[in-house]
Amino acid sequence: MGEASLGKGKRYAQGMAAPCNLHPFLSYRVRMSSSMTKAATSDTLASRLLLERSAAWLLAAPLVATLLIIGLYPGLYTLAAAFSKSTLGKPFQSFVGLSNYSFAMRGDFADALWRTVVFAIPSSLLQMLLGVAIALLLVRVSRFGSIWRALIFLPMMTPPVMIGIAWKLMLLPSGGLLNGALMHFGLISAPRSFLGEMPWALISIALADTWQWTPFVVLLAYAALRALPDDIRQAAYMDGAGKFRTFFQVQLPILMPALLGIFLIKLIISFKVFDLIFVLTTGGPGTGTTLASYAIFRTLLQNYDVGLAAAQVLLLVLLVTVLTLPLLRLHKRLSEVTEA
Repeated sequence: MGEASLGKGKRYAQGMAAPCNLHPFLSYRVRMSSSMTKAATSDTLASRLLLERSAAWLLAAPLVATLLIIGLYPGLYTLAAAFSKSTLGKPFQSFVGLSNYSFAMRGDFADALWRTVVFAIPSSLLQMLLGVAIALLLVRVSRFGSIWRALIFLPMMTPPVMIGIAWKLMLLPSGGLLNGALMHFGLISAPRSFLGEMPWALISIALADTWQWTPFVVLLAYAALRALPDDIRQAAYMDGAGKFRTFFQVQLPILMPALLGIFLIKLIISFKVFDLIFVLTTGGPGTGTTLASYAIFRTLLQNYDVGLAAAQVLLLVLLVTVLTLPLLRLHKRLSEVTEA
């Protein structure tokens, strides 16, 4: 008996825990205390999470409210005005149904929509070609690269009105830089009014728009090219592919989703061109350069017809949506293929 007690004491002294036989009531209290501690911890975490979510909503509420005021209210106002007889001084005089839409499509606005499509798609494609080509050059230029980038991005930082004035001075029949150069080299015998003749007036606006927005395409395409993994290009070179083959067969398929996204953005911007038309031609000669945005401006601020202008805005939005939806679907498919 003494030896057994001595052995048990040695084992306890060596660090073995002595058996603990608690009373059933005490065991119940211990279990209840543990459960209450866990429940309190869970309640604390839930309260903290709820507080963080509430704080996030409170912080985001001013921004959400501002966006709703800026975006939702004008949208609803435009939608309501498009179905009513409204002027600048007397909005919502009477409900007119679809008469504003039918009048817009019977008038000159239908031609303005078509001219906008003819202007926007070719000019956007031209800017994409030039922008990607310049971005490829910038990626390969290592000497004075920052200086070249600053010079190329300069037009994008110039106000559109200043760009319009510069191009108008350059295209003047008398004393204009372009007419002087063409006459000096014997390409024309007399000065030409490029801004007073069709189709040269619309081509001049497209060229000025290209000069203004190509740096934007260069910026995004340059970022997309820099994001490409360099090991893909190196692997293509090791397989014997040249620079052109590497770009068109290896890099371009990977870049297609990004380039299509850039084209979508630029296409939408081209549908909204206004400043250059206002400064260069004021919609002339005749209505030859009156695109949709300038036609809406005339309807609203020259004829004071808010209802008709609202209907024209919604028709322009519908046209842009119809043209961009297939491109958005194509962009989604290309992104899925690239990620796979």
